[in-house]
Amino acid sequence: MFDLGLTEILVIGVVALIVVGPKDLPVMFRNVGRFVGKAKGMAREFSSAMNDAADESGVRDVAKGLKAATNPVGTAMDGVKEAAQEMAKSIDPTKSIDPTSFKPGTETGKMAVERALEAKKIQAATARAAAERKAREASEALAHAEAAEAAVEVAPEQPSSAEPAVGPSEGSEAKT
Repeated sequence: MFDLGLTEILVIGVVALIVVGPKDLPVMFRNVGRFVGKAKGMAREFSSAMNDAADESGVRDVAKGLKAATNPVGTAMDGVKEAAQEMAKSIDPTKSIDPTSFKPGTETGKMAVERALEAKKIQAATARAAAERKAREASEALAHAEAAEAAVEVAPEQPSSAEPAVGPSEGSEAKT
C-alpha cells in the first residue's frame, strides 16, 4: 500500500516505542488498525459506487466501443467465434430430442427424429469402420512380427558368404 520495506517499518516501530512508550503502544496500534480498516472500507465503498455509476451511465459500453475501435480484428474474431459456437449448439443433430417439444405428427418433429437417427447411424458406422481398421492394422503388424521372427531363426543356420574359404588356392604358392 505505502511500499514500505522491512527497515522502514523497523525504524517506525522503534520511534513509536520511544515516543509513545511501551505501556501505550498496544492501544496506539489497535487505534491505527481501526483507522486503516475504516479507510479501506471507505475506499471499497467509493470504488463500488464509482463502478455502479459507470454502469448506469454507459461508460463501460463506451469503453467496449473504444476497445473495438482500437482492435477491430480481435473484436470481429470474438464475434465470429461466439456466432460459430451458438450455431454449432443449435444445429447439433446428435443431441437428444425431446418428443414433447414438437406437436405430434408434425413434419418438423418427424424430420428432427429422422436426422437424429441418421446421425446416430453415421456415428455407429464410423466407429465400426475405425474398429475394423484397427483390427486390420493389428493383424498386419502381427504378420510382420512373425515374419521378422522367422527371419531371425533362419539366419544363424546359413553361413555368411562374406567369409573367405579356408583352403589354400592353387595360384597362391610361390615357385622356387
